[in-house]
Amino acid sequence: MTITKHKPVKKAVFPVAGLGTRFLPATKVMPKEMLPLVDRPLIQRAVEEAQEAGIEEFIFVTGRNKSLITEHFELQPEMVEALTNKNKTDLLERLSHSDLPSGTLMTTVQQKALGLGHAVWCARKLVGDEPFALFLVDVMTLSNQGGCMKQMIDVYSKTGGNVIAAAEVPNEVTYKYGILDVESPSNAVSPIKAMVEKPKPEDAPSNLSILGRYILQPEIFDILEGQKQGAGGEIQLTDAMQTLLKSQDFTSMTLNGKHYDCGHHIGFIEANIAFALQDPKFGPEMREILKNYL
Repeated sequence: MTITKHKPVKKAVFPVAGLGTRFLPATKVMPKEMLPLVDRPLIQRAVEEAQEAGIEEFIFVTGRNKSLITEHFELQPEMVEALTNKNKTDLLERLSHSDLPSGTLMTTVQQKALGLGHAVWCARKLVGDEPFALFLVDVMTLSNQGGCMKQMIDVYSKTGGNVIAAAEVPNEVTYKYGILDVESPSNAVSPIKAMVEKPKPEDAPSNLSILGRYILQPEIFDILEGQKQGAGGEIQLTDAMQTLLKSQDFTSMTLNGKHYDCGHHIGFIEANIAFALQDPKFGPEMREILKNYL
């Protein structure tokens, strides 16, 4: 196998075209990516994680009725003026994190819901011939070692190629996840030998699940171009990555921290509790509130 040269990762792709049906009726009008995780939407949390990792360009793969997502990152001069006049410096600081500089936010439309692989393929012209980060916004992470993508960039700077974030899951639930077969399961960073989609516990090569954060080389687009529909009649990203694995290196990086599946109600509620507890503004009061329910 060969390792692609270490071109810097400066672009990130965010597939945000899904309907969010699990959260109906909350997502009847509001995109699920705009659901608040404590004090800011899920999509802003993901963008901030990308910024921490040095990402400079943000590509949203959107669908119908998703305009609120891009509007959230637009500068609102009237609000800035009102907060300035009231000397609300704390709110101004927090608001500034939702303002992306001109020319850094790009969108492309996924006309039909044909799977994650298809959503990634829709971003091909905006990514071009560069490595890129891929964020699944349903997954949120917390760590005192920096965000998940920052950890991945640190690994990428040493390994090049493609990097997949992983997290350990109980052996009995491997059938719910994409599972990695790695050379050194006991190491936090290890070359990947294969990827298995939702294996039965007795067939799983490990308990390392694909987490929803990726660094991928642009050759993935050529594979996705001709990718046939896989499980569920959709174009599966995992299938394309397994093809690319034949010619390029893939590295697994086990997250140093905790992850939360915000695509389900309980995971989303747990994430709100966890993020509130670690926030200096909300943490102390949140701990007192939780005492009433324990």
